[in-house]
Amino acid sequence: MSTEPAETRRTTRVRRRTPPDPLHPPDPLHPPRTRAPLNPLSALDPRSLRWKIAALAAAASCAVAVAVGVLVHTTTYDWSLNVGRATALQALMSKATGAGGGDVSASASEDPAALPPELLRQVAVGKTVTWYDDTKPDEPWMWAAVRDNGRVLAVKMDMGAERRSLQALDRHIVMATLAALAIVMPLAALVAELSNRRLRRVAGTVRRIAGGDLDARIGAGGRTRDEIGEISAAVDSMASALQERLLAEQRFTADVAHELRTPLMGLITSAELLPEGEVTELVRDRVGVLRALVEDLLEISRLDAGAERADHVPVPLGGVVEESVRRTGLPARVEVTAHPMADTDPRRLDRIIANLVVNAHRHGRPPVEVSVRGTTIVVRDHGPGFPDTLLAEGPRRFRTGAKERGKGHGLGLTIALGQAQVIGAALDFANAPDGGAVATVRLEAGTRD
Repeated sequence: MSTEPAETRRTTRVRRRTPPDPLHPPDPLHPPRTRAPLNPLSALDPRSLRWKIAALAAAASCAVAVAVGVLVHTTTYDWSLNVGRATALQALMSKATGAGGGDVSASASEDPAALPPELLRQVAVGKTVTWYDDTKPDEPWMWAAVRDNGRVLAVKMDMGAERRSLQALDRHIVMATLAALAIVMPLAALVAELSNRRLRRVAGTVRRIAGGDLDARIGAGGRTRDEIGEISAAVDSMASALQERLLAEQRFTADVAHELRTPLMGLITSAELLPEGEVTELVRDRVGVLRALVEDLLEISRLDAGAERADHVPVPLGGVVEESVRRTGLPARVEVTAHPMADTDPRRLDRIIANLVVNAHRHGRPPVEVSVRGTTIVVRDHGPGFPDTLLAEGPRRFRTGAKERGKGHGLGLTIALGQAQVIGAALDFANAPDGGAVATVRLEAGTRD
């Protein structure tokens, strides 16, 4: 039997919900905490919130370092200019008065040809001026000059030491900024990891709830009152409300099925007492349908309550499948390869195979083919295939593929999925590329209780 390529398959996995322990019931006020698995590759993902927070901290640190560095650089630069002007003016006064002292590094000149044109332009009669000459960055000078009686007396001081000190200060600021970033970024990533771990716990719990584990809770409690704590509390509240509603629905279904059994048995007995005839056969047929529906509802209620337990025994898988198909009374071609043995519950496996074959005839088209290869069983028909909603969401109870009943399917696939969960098998639903629905039971894919 041909099956579709792996890339075209859309499957529905089963997930078993652990029934509550009557001796150790869960505490709703202090639910167990779930540990979010850490993916090593996520630590290197630049889109991770961890690195976004670290980058934001680094950007803030750089902004602060640049602001402080510019302020320190400007302040130091202005201070060195002020000190140079004061020293140059003092040396100029000493040279003008002929007094000794003054800065020994200052040199005086009265030759206009030796003075810079810009300094000569700024010098006015009876006015002392200073000018910082940085036309040569490597040889800065501070000039002080005065014009008196037609002559200009100028003094210049070497500012190279101040320039080199300022450059050294800038280098130290850059090095200190880089050292601070080397410390701040890991610390920011570490602090962000604490929030990331809580968010991963929230996401993991939500995925568990979506997968069917209604007992999953984050368990944040009242220890944290931040936004993540509020989200955790909201998720736990939502899960509790969802669980209560689903349990109420399951109890209602079970109660209805149990209440219907007594009048149904009376109806069956009454139908058997009716005289033979066409009307009697019609009544008996409808009563049989109603009886099957009630039995299905009871079976679903037991599956929902987690009361079903598998009884695993070694069985010839091919023989069990052939007998299951034969008991349905429906035509189907069975192909068994190598007649494998399997450790499973034959009664529940029979229920799964029978439901899949009946569903293939009811909603598909012949020929219906059943193949057994190893511990994998494939049931295929040649009809329109499973609807997209089934492939995306899985079986839904009280839905069929008939247009008059709306979209979806009935109880057969829901029961098959639940029984597969009990025996620890995986049940996949897919559509073949050339048409038809394909249901695959993998006995080795599940976990035995």
